[in-house]
Amino acid sequence: MVIKLLVYLFLAVVVIFGMARVITWLYSAGKMVPVEAAPKARVAVVFGAGLQRDGTPSVILRDRVKTAADLYFAGKVEKILMSGDNRFIYYNEPGSMREYAIGLGVPAEDIVLDFAGRRTYDTCYRARHIFGVDRPILVTQRFHLYRTVFTCNMLGEDAVGVPADQREYNLIWSLREIPASLVAVWEVWFSHPLPVLGEKEPIFPSEAQPVPSSSPTPPTGNLSGNG
Repeated sequence: MVIKLLVYLFLAVVVIFGMARVITWLYSAGKMVPVEAAPKARVAVVFGAGLQRDGTPSVILRDRVKTAADLYFAGKVEKILMSGDNRFIYYNEPGSMREYAIGLGVPAEDIVLDFAGRRTYDTCYRARHIFGVDRPILVTQRFHLYRTVFTCNMLGEDAVGVPADQREYNLIWSLREIPASLVAVWEVWFSHPLPVLGEKEPIFPSEAQPVPSSSPTPPTGNLSGNG
């Protein structure tokens, strides 16, 4: 009897986690396009993916920045918002991304940094509420893009995704998306957490629009973790 209960419990867990991944996949599959087919948008959003020990972008992060640069040079976007973690003085994802993009030829004045994009949810939320981005192109690898497109759109953006796949990636990255997708569904549909926020920094100040009153009201205060 105990064994049966354990088997049923295991199957229930598999179904719950699997369904979350299926939900994000079904929602996002039609909102993903290659660079050449991407619509024109004001801003591309690049999601952090870790740094190497010397502080330079990881291979996965370099591919994301390179894809965003391709969008910029193709005339698809005017600005690139680079969002990542900067909680620690010697760990600066956005700054490292910026240096790599400049090395690819992207002008510094067309790069905007978000130092508090600690998670996918945070980056999506802050892109809209802090930087005034409502129709971005999201840039990350396909395994992550399903969850990213789902999350950003559920948070009120009209977003499409461009895969940054430029090589084969370790299977572990795809496997981690299974529990991460469940967290994403829970957060956008049920818990609605507030990320680290602060003063608004619209990328295009003259065009900034107020956030609809139906959205959660961001608290005021200084941005934590800014470098």
